[in-house]
Amino acid sequence: MVVSADTHVYPVLWQTDHLVLIDQRQLPERYHIVSIHRWEDVLQALQSGIVQGGSALGLAAAYGLYLAAREMPTEDPGVLWERLTTLGEQFKQTRPDKANLQWAVEQMLGLGHHPEAPVDSLRQQLLEQAQAMQAEDFRRCHAIGDYGLSQLPGQPQQLTLFTHCNHGALATSGYGTSLGVVRSAWREGRLARVYAGETRPTLQGSRLTAWECVQEGIPVTVVTDSMAAHCMQQGLIHGVLVGADRIAANGDVISKVGTYSLAVVAKAHGIPFLVAAPVSTIDFRIAAGQDMALSQHDPQEIYRLGERMTSPQGADFYNPASDLTPAHLITAIVTEQGAFAPDQLASLEVG
Repeated sequence: MVVSADTHVYPVLWQTDHLVLIDQRQLPERYHIVSIHRWEDVLQALQSGIVQGGSALGLAAAYGLYLAAREMPTEDPGVLWERLTTLGEQFKQTRPDKANLQWAVEQMLGLGHHPEAPVDSLRQQLLEQAQAMQAEDFRRCHAIGDYGLSQLPGQPQQLTLFTHCNHGALATSGYGTSLGVVRSAWREGRLARVYAGETRPTLQGSRLTAWECVQEGIPVTVVTDSMAAHCMQQGLIHGVLVGADRIAANGDVISKVGTYSLAVVAKAHGIPFLVAAPVSTIDFRIAAGQDMALSQHDPQEIYRLGERMTSPQGADFYNPASDLTPAHLITAIVTEQGAFAPDQLASLEVG
């Protein structure tokens, strides 16, 4: 299913007076657009999985805060910011593991440090800030894509790349981080094929990454997660690309569960392993990975497939949403400021 002649996919989009979201839960079977006019519905969209991916979650939350400010019946700037700060914490807690969601909310609330302006002016500033963040994210993702391409082998000319989860247009403002590298390689005529790991248990790779590739005519082969090592052993893969939920100051990475095993196997086969993420994903307050929390998801993701039970009653289930990839397994962390060895992150400045 190709949605339109315009191959750009925008998961979060402001239209005149309301927010438009792609319901990612329904892809690839159905391309469904959700129109949102209330901040409560933005909060629900973040909690339910309509929006996925750190940057996209952050942008949706930014517009949600604007909608909240628009709805609040007050002309007192102090009251406005007090209420927005409370709501900001609610947005953060929908996915506390996503650094870019936390960062985006803080950027929006940072406008309240000087609430002397009239409330109508402050509301307009919130909308403009959210729109500016969206435009900047698109620019950053393009830069990440180009820097990432520069880190991939010069030979062969036509590369085959392995991706995990979805860190593409649907997870950002419309281009992607790890999938942004794929897009840059495709644009430059250097991409032969993408191998998309299906990404159990909710199949973001097979549902979302493969869907994005189909929209743009990028050759894509979906494989089960357990096939990744085999593909590398057979010489099918020239580089592995992943995204990140949060990065510690030493270069340890928290990302979708399964990232760690890919890094181990890539290291064993001498294949470049690139983590693509904006600088805002790096939490310089956290020294190393063991200080970062790993989130857990509903066990039903494992034992239910639609209405069908896939495991017997009486079994126990363990469903971590993310895992820790140590810095020594990572070839480079690719940001909008360039590609860096994990031990070089201290040279970066967070805007």
